[in-house]
Amino acid sequence: MQIFVNGVRIEVEDTGEKDRVAVLLIPGMAMQLIVWPEAMVHQLHQAGYRVIRFDNRDIGLSQDMAHLPAPNLLWFMLQQKLGFQPQAPYSIQDMANDALGVLDHLHINQAHLVGVSMGGMMGQRICITAPERALSLTSIMSSSGAKGLPGPTSEMRRVLFTPPAKPGTDAAYQHALRFVQALAGPGFTHPEGSQERLVQESLKRSSRPMGAYRQMLAAMADRARAGLLARITAPTLVIHGKADPLVPYACGEDTARRIPNAKMHGIEGMGHDMPPGVLDNMMARLLPFLNAHTPL
Repeated sequence: MQIFVNGVRIEVEDTGEKDRVAVLLIPGMAMQLIVWPEAMVHQLHQAGYRVIRFDNRDIGLSQDMAHLPAPNLLWFMLQQKLGFQPQAPYSIQDMANDALGVLDHLHINQAHLVGVSMGGMMGQRICITAPERALSLTSIMSSSGAKGLPGPTSEMRRVLFTPPAKPGTDAAYQHALRFVQALAGPGFTHPEGSQERLVQESLKRSSRPMGAYRQMLAAMADRARAGLLARITAPTLVIHGKADPLVPYACGEDTARRIPNAKMHGIEGMGHDMPPGVLDNMMARLLPFLNAHTPL
């Protein structure tokens, strides 16, 4: 369904049970709601939770923000390196407010927040600015955004900085597939053809490469968040792959150190994605954590 929050049209999928505690799945950069593994949604639902997914602004079926300035990633990075504070077209806080708007529209006062990558950053922002809305925070393969943390591997950087091809072309498909495959860790395998199907389904649903870059700028600009994480009072679980090529494991460790009483769970061989083996490992920690912090 389409809803309007903060003047932005947002696509939402909701299992809809008003008598259940809600789990809000907060997507990462360029991540459409269909990227959440169906097995994850099913397990959360079978465990008795109301499961809500959505597309962030500028991605998927949510509103295109093409009226905003076109992103220039290299120029943005150069300005940061020179000590300037360049402004992104919109902020992580803006997107966190969108997520809160989803909860408001659905008349949900509190929810478990489960954010992946940039979605973890959004979850952190929600816990800082609206702590009363979070039953818990799970920050998956995300970061505090602190200055000095390691960045993507050289191979991952090459993929990130490769200009996107024209939407709808085979080159666009190959570019997206290289990106998805570069995220994988060495310790887990994907079912044959699953990455290709995910890319095909995602591109068929929506192709917004400039939206992904605008979201990337928002994440890169949100450096002040690190100094605010000590304010988070929500029970927090940090899950991170030890072989993450995009957001290195040290970023997860730093997040867990900064959030009071956060629990850290590292997964050997996990990259920046959720193949079945990773999901099994992750859910074995996530479900007990959610259950422990769900009101009776």
